[in-house]
Amino acid sequence: MRIYRQLMFTFALMLTVSVAFAGDGTKKESKTAEKGIVFTKGTWAEILKKAKAENKVIFFDAYTTWCGPCKLLQKNVFTRADVAQVFNKNFINVKFDMESGEGPMLAEKYPLQGYPTLFFINPDGKMVKEVIGYQNPETLIKIGQKIPKYTNKAVL
Repeated sequence: MRIYRQLMFTFALMLTVSVAFAGDGTKKESKTAEKGIVFTKGTWAEILKKAKAENKVIFFDAYTTWCGPCKLLQKNVFTRADVAQVFNKNFINVKFDMESGEGPMLAEKYPLQGYPTLFFINPDGKMVKEVIGYQNPETLIKIGQKIPKYTNKAVL
């Protein structure tokens, strides 16, 4: 009986601690999400039009709902303020589930080798850079900083 009580006490203590930490994590996560990358919603045609109007390259997160590394990017990288500072300022940020909506059509236009795939696409729809797989925040910032700014000036 004594072992049973000890086990129940230990279980109750673990449950209490895990609930307390889960509550704190939720608050931090929602605050962090406010500082994260802002993803524009709309059709691909609307995204291209917006990119042309703002003279910006599109940062395109090609993901699936079942992809573990895609979820980690969304949770640990896209929510960071330092990543958002670079991406919100310099890009039109979008994400598409490649297995629903316009995703399959976009997968034909921009073939995928794996998930996640991060594309940088100019407003004319041409791929500037493709990055495959999970990227840590520091690496993603460096990649974003190296993408040339879009200019619609004609080359003579």
